[in-house]
Amino acid sequence: MPAVADRARAPRRAADRGRAAGPPDLRLPADAIPVAVLTLVGIGALAVLALWWKDTFNVVGAAGWLTGAGRITGLLAGYLTPLLLLLMARIPVLEHKVGSDRLARWHALAGRYMVCLVAAHILTIIWGYAYTARKSVVNEAVYVVFDYPEMIKGTLAALLMFGTAFVSARAARRRLSYEAWYYLHLTTYLAIALGFSHQIVNGADLDTGPARVLWSAYYVIAFVLLGWFRLFVPWRNDRRHQLRVAEVRQEGPGVVSVILTGQHLDELRAEAGQFFRLQFQAKGLRWTANPYSLSAAPHPRFLRFTIKHLGEHSAAVARLQPGTKVRAEGPYGAFTAGRVRARKVLLLAGGVGITPIRALFETLPAKRGDLTLLYRASWPEDVIFRHELESIAAARGAHLRFLVGPRSEVGDPLTARTLSKLVPHLNRHDVFICGPESMATAAVQALRECGVKRSHIHHESFTF
Repeated sequence: MPAVADRARAPRRAADRGRAAGPPDLRLPADAIPVAVLTLVGIGALAVLALWWKDTFNVVGAAGWLTGAGRITGLLAGYLTPLLLLLMARIPVLEHKVGSDRLARWHALAGRYMVCLVAAHILTIIWGYAYTARKSVVNEAVYVVFDYPEMIKGTLAALLMFGTAFVSARAARRRLSYEAWYYLHLTTYLAIALGFSHQIVNGADLDTGPARVLWSAYYVIAFVLLGWFRLFVPWRNDRRHQLRVAEVRQEGPGVVSVILTGQHLDELRAEAGQFFRLQFQAKGLRWTANPYSLSAAPHPRFLRFTIKHLGEHSAAVARLQPGTKVRAEGPYGAFTAGRVRARKVLLLAGGVGITPIRALFETLPAKRGDLTLLYRASWPEDVIFRHELESIAAARGAHLRFLVGPRSEVGDPLTARTLSKLVPHLNRHDVFICGPESMATAAVQALRECGVKRSHIHHESFTF
C-alpha cells in the first residue's frame, strides 16, 4: 500500500498545459448564486411579514404595539429555524456553489438573529399581555407558561436554544472540545420540534388553513432534506464505496496523513480543495464526524487527508490501524478551481492550512509562471509537505516561497507592502487563503489594500 500512497506525492504534469483554448467563459459570476440565495431568503422574510400584516387590522396603544412586535419577532424566529437546518443540510448545490465555509458563517449569523428574535418575542409578548391584563410581567409570565396550551414545550424549546447559543459563543467554544460542542448542539433538533408544536397551537397568524399548511410543509421539507443528505446519502455511499484506512503516515510533529482506499472513488467527483466529514469506525471515534480536507488530488483508488493533533479526536486518528472502516460525508466545499476567474493565482497557507492548498497547488489550471504559493509557518518543523511542494513547483514552473519564523523575529510577512513585493501585479490575481483566523483576516485586509477585488479573494476556514 505505501506504493499507492506515494502517488499522492507526485505532481500532476497535465496541469502544466494550462487552460485549453476554447469559447469565452460564460460562467456566472462567483457570487451570483450566493446573492440569489440571500435574495430568496429576504423574499421569504417579507412573505412572513405580509402574513402578519394580513391578519392585523389595527394597532392601538402600547399593548397593541408590544403584542404586534411579539407576533412579528415570533414569526421571524420561526421562519429562521428551518433555514438553520437547510444551511447545514449538506445540500450539494449549496455546498458546491456557495461553499461550506460561507454556509457555516450564514448559519452562525442566522442562529444569533434567531436567538435574539426569540428573546424579543418572549419579552414583548408577555409584556403586551401583562399591559392588557393590568398584571405584573412576572405574574403574566407564570400564567402564560403554565396555563397556555403547549407553552411548557415552547418554554423548553427556548431554553434549549439559549443553551445552544451559549455553548456556541466564541468564549465557550474555546473551552469545549469539538466533540462536546457537537453533542450539545444536537439538542437544537429537539428544540425545533418543540418550538414547532408551540407555533402551530399558539400562533395567531397560523390558525388558517393555507398558512398552517405552508408553514408545516416548510418545516417538513427542511427535516426531510436534512435526513436525506445527512443520513441516507452517507449511508448509501458507505455501502457503495466501502472506505478503509490503508495507511497512517507521520508528516511532522503532531501531524499525520491518513490514506483511505475504497471502491468506485471516482464516482464521488471530489475536487482538490474540498473536504469530507470522516467518521472512523474505531473505539472513541465512531460517534463523531469531523471535517478534514483532502491534502492531495483525488485519485480513483485512494484519498489522502492530513490531520493535525488539535484535540482528543485528532490524536486518536493518529493511532488508527490499517483496515479500519470509515464512513464519509462529502465531498463538500467550494474552495476549488471553479472559483478562478483571473489568469494568475496566488495561494496563501498558514500552518496546517496547507492541507487543501497543497491539493490546489497540484491541480489548479494555471500556466507556467502564473501560479504562486506563499506558505507561512512559525518554525521550520511546522512546515509539512516541503519536498512535495518543491517537486510540484519545479514540475509546474510555479513560484514557491516559505515564510518561516516567529513574528517577534521576522515581523508580519503578510502585510500589503510585503505581499506586493513578493507577488508582482497582485491585483491581477485570484487569491486562495487557508490558515488560522487571525492570519486569514490580516491577509484579506492586506490584499484589499493592494487592490485585489473582494470577489477574487477566496477564504477557507478550518475552525468551524
